Amino acid sequence: MAQEKMDRRVRRTKTLLLQGLIQLMDEKDVKDISVKELSDLADINRGTFYLHYSDVYDMLGQIEESLFQEFNDILERDLAINGIGPVISKPVLLDLFIFLDRNRALARALMGPHGDLAFLNRLKELVKEKLRMMMDNAERSIEHFEYFYSFMVSGCIGVIQCWLNQDTPASPEEIAGYCSALLQEGLPAAVQ
Repeated sequence: MAQEKMDRRVRRTKTLLLQGLIQLMDEKDVKDISVKELSDLADINRGTFYLHYSDVYDMLGQIEESLFQEFNDILERDLAINGIGPVISKPVLLDLFIFLDRNRALARALMGPHGDLAFLNRLKELVKEKLRMMMDNAERSIEHFEYFYSFMVSGCIGVIQCWLNQDTPASPEEIAGYCSALLQEGLPAAVQ
């Protein structure tokens, strides 16, 4: 019982810190966020912050690692089940958009003007690696893979950023269908 109560307090503290970090990242770069400012916003003692993290970068790194692992798990599971055609299938996109929707505020902060470009690049490289691996396993090739990949991923990131910033966003199902149509059939399928 005591352990459960402690776990609940730790979860609550980390949730308050995460909410504070997201709020501050909407306003400024991580390098400009102090532990004192974050602790004050979360209404916790700085000492409590230091029980969990060494600094704001450590906190952000732990959060990003957790998101990265979940993103990787979704890709591994879904690509193994659904495979890959010329592009990532709608079921894979749907799971990714559900994941992003569940982490909407954090994803918006990380992909926003004060976000972490290194984290976004790490996600891009993971997608690139998975696409190349799946294509190799299926014995498929694209003559100019780098162009294909760059076009596909940059377009999807643009759609994701736009979707995350909408006041009344489309559902994950709608946006996954839209992206799937764009990736598989191009612009004519999207404007019908």
